Amino acid sequence: MNFLQIHKFNTKLKNLFFLVISLFVFFSLSTVNAQKQYKIVLDAGHGGKDPGNLGNGYKEKHIALKVALEVGKQLSKEKDIKVIYTRKNDVYPELWKRGEIANNAKADIFVSIHCDSHTSNAYGAGTFVLGLRGNKKNLEIAKRENASILLEDNYEKRYKGFDPNSAESVIGLSLLQEENLDKSLELASLIQNNFAYKLKRNNRKVKQDNFQVLRETIMPSVLVELGFLTNKNEGRFLNSKKGQQQMAKAIADAVKNYINNLKLNTVVADEINNEEANAIEIVEFKIQIASGKNKIPTKSYNFKGLNNVQRVKVGSYYKYYFGVTSSYKDALKSLKIAKQKGYKSAFMVAFKNGEKISVKEVNKLP
Repeated sequence: MNFLQIHKFNTKLKNLFFLVISLFVFFSLSTVNAQKQYKIVLDAGHGGKDPGNLGNGYKEKHIALKVALEVGKQLSKEKDIKVIYTRKNDVYPELWKRGEIANNAKADIFVSIHCDSHTSNAYGAGTFVLGLRGNKKNLEIAKRENASILLEDNYEKRYKGFDPNSAESVIGLSLLQEENLDKSLELASLIQNNFAYKLKRNNRKVKQDNFQVLRETIMPSVLVELGFLTNKNEGRFLNSKKGQQQMAKAIADAVKNYINNLKLNTVVADEINNEEANAIEIVEFKIQIASGKNKIPTKSYNFKGLNNVQRVKVGSYYKYYFGVTSSYKDALKSLKIAKQKGYKSAFMVAFKNGEKISVKEVNKLP
């Protein structure tokens, strides 16, 4: 083999080597992306020794379980969704345990499924998120669902004096427990809209109240009331296979829409290079650490030692921001600090001339 042949052979070998490396990197990245999963915890309310409400002879625990399993079945068809159940049969996981399952799994969202009851002929579907207090009717719903606590062993110690029959206990919340309010409201609205506009169920709207099972979780969480078993027509519908499948599809579709929104809003740090970020001065970045109806003094001791917290009123809610800056790099550092302090659901927001914009839009600014 002469020199020219050797050179050609070496060139082909190098090209083949780089091709193999490129394919390896491509498939490695594809595998990483394919393995990214969103964890959804489905909680069928009540169970075991706790039947839930027994309107018209139906058992809430059975209907909630069938709907939860059907939601899980539909979500499991998505490659990037992993479904976790708090129960898959007729057992009673204590309320703290349901939250622990979700927290230990580092779930992205938590959905608790229930059926309602009332002494009147009330009907319709509603969705709840954790909140300070609602009207008297909402308070009664929360007290009924929280009454399961009394069935648990050592509940006085486990729930640290929480009394499900006390209005003060039911409406008492800390700011930390409202960190995920925005995202919870987004998910709840998607679910409720599907109930009201796709299934034409009576719209009992998205409401806030203090459900203990939602207090136990540290991620965006909602509690669904599928309808009233005490209403003959609605009870019959919810006890039917068709009704359960329709309600499950409405929930599953909403969860999938929520996950798709998460994907669109997720910002990878490398998407904006450092030079572009430093050059942008017309944009103000902030880290949202909390949101709620409580007007909290922006002292560091109220925010786990974080200084210079900004409070902004939006409608009837207050939003709390940390690390206000025009530098994207500094905002990333502030986000990391906030999460290290325990604000695991903190996220970055951007404002242009006082108007909120998507962080991704920063790339498109002149």
